[in-house]
Amino acid sequence: MNKYLKSFLHRGLIFGGFGPIVVGIVYFVLSLTIDSFSLSGGEVLLAIVSTYLLAFLQAGASVFNQIEEWSTARSLFFHFATLYIAYVICYLVNVWIPFEPAVILIFTAIFIAVYLVIWISVFFSVKSVEKRLNTKLH
Repeated sequence: MNKYLKSFLHRGLIFGGFGPIVVGIVYFVLSLTIDSFSLSGGEVLLAIVSTYLLAFLQAGASVFNQIEEWSTARSLFFHFATLYIAYVICYLVNVWIPFEPAVILIFTAIFIAVYLVIWISVFFSVKSVEKRLNTKLH
């Protein structure tokens, strides 16, 4: 088995369980703050399964940044595309956002903005650590 596929599956299996935990916490908070909050068994099952898959894919997709043969742009594209598609499908299937072009466009804009902020922060953090380590080596 390809080492990257194995790493993708391993990471997904390790961290996939966090998705249902997060959805459980969100639903618990909603139940405390909304008087008439209720869900059907089907809605709960769908949320658990879809957030498990979402967390699985999110954790596994981090392997794209470690494929040495790929350029940074290619790695970021595959990472971004995997996360974006997984989030959009999860949110639409669970009806957390309506299937309307304007709403999906707004979701996409917010997703891109948050993705860029996170990756720019990671980039500068890594560069800072790299600079400090290089200074210590010299």
